[in-house]
Amino acid sequence: MDKSLQLAWRNLWRNWRRTGIALTAIVLGLLLLLFFDGLYGGLDDTMYGNAVRLYGGNIQIHAPGYRVKANRLPLLPLDNADEVVQAIADFAARADPDLPHVVAAGGRIQTGGLIASREGSYPVVITGIEPAVEASFSLQAEHVTAGRFLQPGDGDVVLVGEALARRLEAGIGDRVTLLGKGKHATMRQRTMTIIGIYSLGVAQAEQSAVFISLAEAQSLYDLHDQVTEVAVTLDRIGGETAVITALRAALPAYEVDSWATLEPGVRRAMQTEESYMQGFAVIILFIAAIGILNLMLMAVFERTREMGVLAALGMKRRRLMGLFVLEGAFIGLVGAVIGALLGTALIWAINRAGGIDISAMGDMGEFSALMGDRLYPAVETPQILLRMVTVVFIAFAASLYPAWLAARREPAEALRHV
Repeated sequence: MDKSLQLAWRNLWRNWRRTGIALTAIVLGLLLLLFFDGLYGGLDDTMYGNAVRLYGGNIQIHAPGYRVKANRLPLLPLDNADEVVQAIADFAARADPDLPHVVAAGGRIQTGGLIASREGSYPVVITGIEPAVEASFSLQAEHVTAGRFLQPGDGDVVLVGEALARRLEAGIGDRVTLLGKGKHATMRQRTMTIIGIYSLGVAQAEQSAVFISLAEAQSLYDLHDQVTEVAVTLDRIGGETAVITALRAALPAYEVDSWATLEPGVRRAMQTEESYMQGFAVIILFIAAIGILNLMLMAVFERTREMGVLAALGMKRRRLMGLFVLEGAFIGLVGAVIGALLGTALIWAINRAGGIDISAMGDMGEFSALMGDRLYPAVETPQILLRMVTVVFIAFAASLYPAWLAARREPAEALRHV
């Protein structure tokens, strides 16, 4: 086997032009693949991270029965919100270092209602929040363009989106009316002052949500000292499942879900994006495989007489076939290493330069608010290794047919080949 490895390696560089063409195809294919993996990874991280900030935490805890009615935003108060918050604090104190850490946990009241001015009334999601808890990570707080974000102690004030303010023809200091159903299904309304306006760059998101203080929401909906959910924010995304499992064990009387469960539209959009990216990766790898197959076939036809000599000297067909397969695998391995190094360097250079400016993409629909202004490509080491192994395997597989052709030639016929 050692002799075969040495011979395959030497044969690889005998015709360096042909090998160089094959390596170029593999390196460029892997480089492009890793670049798009990085774009997808960066976009995924950005969208997940901003979705968490937009929808109120990685994990949300509700009263039983909320999940099946989530699309209607039912006003179901938690029996004991303090118990929930204490369970979260206990989990945070003893959590495994490998799990995401709890950054914040705060009570909320969220339900549907109407906001009205002299220009008309519009349906909105009214969310009562604890400003001291949410100001540090709220996407709306980061994008306040006029006035200010909510503060502890705020009374009859409301934070609205820019698009909604235009529809209401209202600005900072103007009065609007909020209407909604209270705890006992009675209509409740309150006139409030617009204290701040936020802009996310997407009219749909800005028109659909307004924010008031938790204390004001409790008064408006007759939910004194009660909340309808506890939102938990973690220090990173991707590890929610393990945290949810632990919290469900500690809080069996409550429903514990990730934001993705309660906002399936965002999750479906991301899954669609992922399927497109995987399809693109398959196309790139297929093109690389065709290139390797073509080059190995050329090598077989060019070296027909050589194979005849080797067979005449006693080299068995199995070993002859293995020799060509090893050459293909070596090409794949060298190309994978070079491509991975160049791809990693490219991603590092882009991030070092400040990422990719995607602000010019403008309003691309409901989810463009989650994309941010800059994209930082991100690809993890396991993903790089998986792509490298895939490239080597494809090079190996693409060499099988040419190797079989080489091994099945009769020595006498191969020696007479011109």
